[in-house]
Amino acid sequence: MFNERETQGPARRRGGIEVVCGSMFSGKTEELIRRMKRAQFAKQKVEIFKPTIDIRYSEKDVVSHDNNVIQSTPVDSSQNILLLADDIDVVGIDEAQFFDMGIVDVCNQLASRGIRVIVAGLDMDYKGVPFGPMPALMAIAEDVYKTHAICVHCGDLAYISHRLVSSEKRVLLGETESYEPLCRSCYAKEMQQLETN
Repeated sequence: MFNERETQGPARRRGGIEVVCGSMFSGKTEELIRRMKRAQFAKQKVEIFKPTIDIRYSEKDVVSHDNNVIQSTPVDSSQNILLLADDIDVVGIDEAQFFDMGIVDVCNQLASRGIRVIVAGLDMDYKGVPFGPMPALMAIAEDVYKTHAICVHCGDLAYISHRLVSSEKRVLLGETESYEPLCRSCYAKEMQQLETN
C-alpha cells in the first residue's frame, strides 16, 4: 500500500495542543509531569513553564500534590514562553488558568512551529465559572483530557474546587486548608447551607 510518509524522507515534526484540566486534587500536574518525563525519556528536548505567582511548593520547579517534581522556568507573561521555547520539541505549561489571554495565541504559534504543547490548568474557579484562558485553550486543542478528584463528602467524582476560606479574590493560592473537591450535588448542598446561614 502507498505510504506518503515513506516517499517524503524523514517525517516532519507535527505540532499540536493537549489540554489536561479538572478540579484541584485531580492529578492535572501529575499527568503533565508524566507526559513530560516520557518525552524526556524519548530524548526529546523539553521545557516546562509555570506562572511566577505559583510558589506553593517551589519557586522554580513544578511539583504535584504527590511530590512528583520536574524542573521548570517561571515566567511573568505568556509572551516570555515564545522567547524561551526556541529549539524545543515539547513545551509544558502548568497552572495555565493564571496566565493572560495571550497564552492562547502563544500555544497556537508553538503548535504551528511543530512543537507539541501540553497545557495543564483548572477548568473552573471556586464558583464554577470557566477559568481565564482555559475554555479557549480547550477549544483550540487537538486533545482535551479531563481529570477528576474524588468528592471528599460522598466519594463521587468531583466537579469543583470548593473554597473553604472566606475570600472573594478569584486567585487565592492554597491547598487542602483552603479548598476541597466536591461533586455537583455536595457543592449544591454547601451553597444552600451558606445561603440559609
